[in-house]
Amino acid sequence: MKISIFTGLLFISSMSWTQQSASEIQVLRDQHFQELTDSTSHILNTEEIAEFQGLDYFDFNTSFQIQAQFTEDIGKKFKMPTSTDRLPVYRRYGYVDFVVNGDSCRLEVYQNMALRKQKEFKDYLFIPFRDLTSGTTTYGGGRYLDTRIPTSSTLLLDFNLSYNPYCAYSHRYSCPIPPEVNSLKILVLAGEKTPISH
Repeated sequence: MKISIFTGLLFISSMSWTQQSASEIQVLRDQHFQELTDSTSHILNTEEIAEFQGLDYFDFNTSFQIQAQFTEDIGKKFKMPTSTDRLPVYRRYGYVDFVVNGDSCRLEVYQNMALRKQKEFKDYLFIPFRDLTSGTTTYGGGRYLDTRIPTSSTLLLDFNLSYNPYCAYSHRYSCPIPPEVNSLKILVLAGEKTPISH
């Protein structure tokens, strides 16, 4: 079993407080594909790489680059369910409120208690979510967004950067399952879709 906390340094290092362009996001997507299909990265094994058919995405959509209202509201530590019996410890760090096509939405934002002890990830925050595309055009286990602890009351949510857990590509991984409270009642038509199948 391999652990999937997030896709990797690609998305962490790409985080910024400024809105990214379609070309900048395409570069990240290309890097993500190269990382997955590089045998030296050890994300997928040789057999999985041979069977891999590619990644699929919604078209870049500026309407899903959203300035959300961030509220810090630190909760108690809890064990987040995963696709296996592993139970990593998180805490709610706060939540974000935003509007999509007139619909008011809220997502809880989490902090991994093990990661926060590492210098490079001490301000890392995790937003796992499902939406009405989950299980149809996107991976049924939900998708992820990464961000950092904001320095103001707003937070840029760029759903064009939403990505699949490694479980979407390999059964060998253990991936956090989005809590029920993070199930959006809208279609998030941005970010990564279900991987291309045979």
